[in-house]
Formats: sequence, C-alpha cells, structure tokens
Amino acid sequence: MFFKQRSKSEMVTQDAALPGRQTPIPTAQTHFIYQTPLQTDIPPGSEQAMFGMGCFWGVERMFWALEGVQMTMVGYAGGYTPNPTYEEVCTGKTGHNEVVRIIFDPAAISYDRLLQQFWEGHDPTQGMRQGNDAGTQYRSGIYTYSQAQKTAADASKTAFAPRLSEAGYGAITTEIVDAPTFYYAEDYHQQYLAKNPAGYCGLGGTGVTCPIGVVS
Repeated sequence: MFFKQRSKSEMVTQDAALPGRQTPIPTAQTHFIYQTPLQTDIPPGSEQAMFGMGCFWGVERMFWALEGVQMTMVGYAGGYTPNPTYEEVCTGKTGHNEVVRIIFDPAAISYDRLLQQFWEGHDPTQGMRQGNDAGTQYRSGIYTYSQAQKTAADASKTAFAPRLSEAGYGAITTEIVDAPTFYYAEDYHQQYLAKNPAGYCGLGGTGVTCPIGVVS
C-alpha cells in the first residue's frame, strides 16, 4: 500500500505535530545592534507587533532600520509545537511560521507605517512560500496584539489588494490572526544579517506601493 507524503507546504494538523519540549531553547542575551537585553519587558508607552514575511533574517533587517523601532527579535509562532528548534520548524511538522516580533514607540512610528513596510517588503500573494523558500514556515502573516491592530491590518489589506490586482498579482494570502505564543529562535538567527552582511536574503517586494502608513 502506498501513502501520500505530506508536502511541507501543507499545514500539519495538531495531532501530527512534533511534541517539542517544556523548556525554552537557548537564545541570545543581547541584541547585536542595539546592545540591550534581547528578552526585555515592553517599556511603558511602547507597543509590540509581529509579522511573518518569509525568511526571518531579511525581515528583521527591514524593521531594525526603522526609526522608532526599539527592539527586534526573530522566532517561531503560529503552530503547535512548544519551544521548537529551527531544525524542527524546517521539517514542516510544527505548524510554526518564521516571524519577527517588534517593540516600537507609537509616538515615533505608527503601526500603519509598520504595516506599510510589511506589505511592500514581500509578495503577500504566494501562499506557503516566499520566492525560492517554500513551506508553511514562509507564509505571510500579521499577528495582532489588539483590536486596533486587527482593524488596521484588515483595512490595510483591503486598501492594498486592488493595487496588487492592477499590477497583475493574484489574491492576498496573508493570514491576519491574534498574536500566538512567540518562541525565540536560536542565538545565531538573531540579527543574522548584521553578523553576516553577505548572508542569504530571499525577500523581494512586488514594487507596488501600499496606500497607507505614509505618515510615521
């Protein structure tokens, strides 16, 4: 008897997901660029955001360069396996996405501006892949921490979709859901492209301008 092997671009079910572990995996103590503690509380008046846009190395670099962003960190979210390793995520058997979590000062940069960076920084119409990177860990996702963020994310999707269509792109496949548990990725993934300037970055935007977030 032959059994069909599940593709890594097909979302794993919860009962088939890897078991993971109870304790967090080790990660960096200090942000390589900011030289401040990577695992830190959100300062009073600051907010957090989370996005999945493909390989998290390039995504993190996009956001740490924005004025008003106070902290960036890469990790895994949106799946079933607790405290997964990178190797486990790469199997497609955790359900997790590669994500970047951001702490930002809303007085210096708006959530709309972050959304604009999100939409313009990748192709949100590719489903379970981004460029040459294929699998559920590379899906497009906005993970919201409040009703205000969800409302803004939905509105930005509605505004951007016709622009993409006019440019010849298909329907947006981005998932917009409440922020799930964030699991820190390993030390070497944090700020990877600052440590390895010539390292791989498979991201590429569509060249289509998103009509939101033009005021920071």
